[in-house]
Amino acid sequence: MNTTHPIAPFVQRFFHDYLAAQKGLSSNTVLAYRDGLKLFIRFSSEQLGKPVDKLIIEDFDQELVVKFLEHLETARGNSPQTRNARLAALHAFFRYVASQEPLVMARCQQICAIPSKRITHKTIEYLEDEEVHNILNSVQQNSSQGARDYALLLFLYNTGARVQEAVDLKIDDVRLETPSQIKLTGKGRKERVCPIWPETVEALQNYLNHRKPSPSEISHVFLNANGQRITRFGIRYIVRQYAVKAAQACPSLKSKKVSPHTVRHTTAMHLLQSGNDITTVKDWMGHADVNTTHAYVEIDMKMKRRALDACQPPQTANKRPRWLNPGILEWLDELSNKAGIMCSSGECDSAKIA
Repeated sequence: MNTTHPIAPFVQRFFHDYLAAQKGLSSNTVLAYRDGLKLFIRFSSEQLGKPVDKLIIEDFDQELVVKFLEHLETARGNSPQTRNARLAALHAFFRYVASQEPLVMARCQQICAIPSKRITHKTIEYLEDEEVHNILNSVQQNSSQGARDYALLLFLYNTGARVQEAVDLKIDDVRLETPSQIKLTGKGRKERVCPIWPETVEALQNYLNHRKPSPSEISHVFLNANGQRITRFGIRYIVRQYAVKAAQACPSLKSKKVSPHTVRHTTAMHLLQSGNDITTVKDWMGHADVNTTHAYVEIDMKMKRRALDACQPPQTANKRPRWLNPGILEWLDELSNKAGIMCSSGECDSAKIA
């Protein structure tokens, strides 16, 4: 008897039991997996001519998934990065299905064998000191919104926090007394502590004295105009808004697409350029792998090479060191020839003793 496996129970357990309860993934990762799987199920339903609630695991194979990935790039105009993110969601789902039902393991393994698409990594873009100062100086701090924006921008630059870490930041995570520091919760719920400058302490204190949270959001630091917890999109808007404004006084900003992640890159680069070792920068940024931090080191080394190439070597009267002038080279050749004659005549050993 042929046994079929409806997809619905697997989907429900994958999201409720596996991703949330067992893996403990962040809500953003779960939502990204949800969106990817939803698109794939809808695509499969149209391709197979079956209602969504009638789909079974046996309907899915490697060929269908490849068609879906091509559909993402051609029909939906997704980038290779987005295509790979959707594929990662499918890999996670079908690995889970294989672990739950051995009868479909071979089918799932074929899907999980589909490789990610190779992509060209863009050069990391960051801000120079002058650009950072102009962005901060473009904020008018004489209003509650201005106080929040200045504190947020300075916080991002000081800590190198990810945008989600800024969204999740709570009052209890902030220590304004000496030693001043902020606790950040990053990817994989890993915590790290970053020291903060006196200027950041002052900006945060000024903002906290004026913020008016709603009862439900009293614990979060950064809020929107309605007293609700600020969103990732809200933070992106604030950063871009002041970057555009600062570009009037700092033209170099006009050619840069500034985002919260640009500020994070800036923090890492400035830490390296200030003489901090790569391990310190890794811990500061909350990188799980030092290879991630090494990308900044490579950029810093390229800058130093360009600076070195631009410098002229010192001019000396003698183009070559004295011990490389032709007379000495001829003398060395003559000496070598004499040593060869002595060895051939049996005088080599006595010469060594002498």
